[in-house]
Amino acid sequence: MNDQQRLELEAAAFRRLVSHLRERTDVQNIDLMNLAGFCRNCLSKWYKAAADEQGIPLEQDEAREAVYGMPYGEWKRLYQTEASPAQAAAFAQGKPHD
Repeated sequence: MNDQQRLELEAAAFRRLVSHLRERTDVQNIDLMNLAGFCRNCLSKWYKAAADEQGIPLEQDEAREAVYGMPYGEWKRLYQTEASPAQAAAFAQGKPHD
């Protein structure tokens, strides 16, 4: 595999991950954080950091919309639920994240 093929495969895998997260609105960010150590917000921060490294102008809100598929506030209004005491406790005991 050459570098261009690797890059294209990585991009396709990223797009599939984003698509999957958009479809699974039932999975809360706190659940992702507690189980995997990252969430949609982390992914949007990494996306923004990659744009910054490439000198591509991108606002954080634009990066979030690229991951969420809609403005972040709208996603929160439509899909985010209050964290349960168990979720909050697990999050508080977890490792720091980006």
